[in-house]
Amino acid sequence: MNGVLSYVLSFRMTNGGKSTLAMSLHQQIPNSCIIAQDSYFKDESVVPEDSNGFKQYDVLDALHMDEMMRDVDSWRRDPESFLRRRGLNPERAAPSGKEVFVLIVEGFLIFNDRYRRLLNVLFDKRYFLEIPYEVCKRRRSLRIYSPPDPPGYFDGHVWPMYLRNRQEMESLVSGIVFLDGLKPKEELLAAVCTDVCQEIQRLRGKSQ
Repeated sequence: MNGVLSYVLSFRMTNGGKSTLAMSLHQQIPNSCIIAQDSYFKDESVVPEDSNGFKQYDVLDALHMDEMMRDVDSWRRDPESFLRRRGLNPERAAPSGKEVFVLIVEGFLIFNDRYRRLLNVLFDKRYFLEIPYEVCKRRRSLRIYSPPDPPGYFDGHVWPMYLRNRQEMESLVSGIVFLDGLKPKEELLAAVCTDVCQEIQRLRGKSQ
């Protein structure tokens, strides 16, 4: 298939609603799939700890990033085959036969450190979901993690790492659309979906 490729990024903060938005977007956009950074965590036994004994899940060394990059490259080489391997059936929505495949990459360290240079050049759209400290802490306290968060983990590790990673991101990357994670899910989805659909139409026009 002679396809045109589009990359979409949903960047998140912990418990900001990124997975819900990414999945809803996938359900709305034909020929789309998701690569989620959370799927590439290493086993707990090899995740490093800081001086306070907190597991460092918010650093690249806690992730199998090479494996994630291989999956991104696999999608780039042949998005149709990639969809089929994941049990998804490609749709032929464009009369011209010039299909647009959309990769939704969602994760918390997409713009940071060494992989930023490999990934950032691929994205047509960049989104960052943000919510206030109090809301983020409350949402996290209501979720069940394996392993569970130790006492003081949010204030001692999660939030400080979020602030550090965000500061680094803002100093390195431009063109990010900041989304208010307190808005209704339907409103967020509509805004992002409109952006993506406009990009798809632009790419289809260029391919004709």
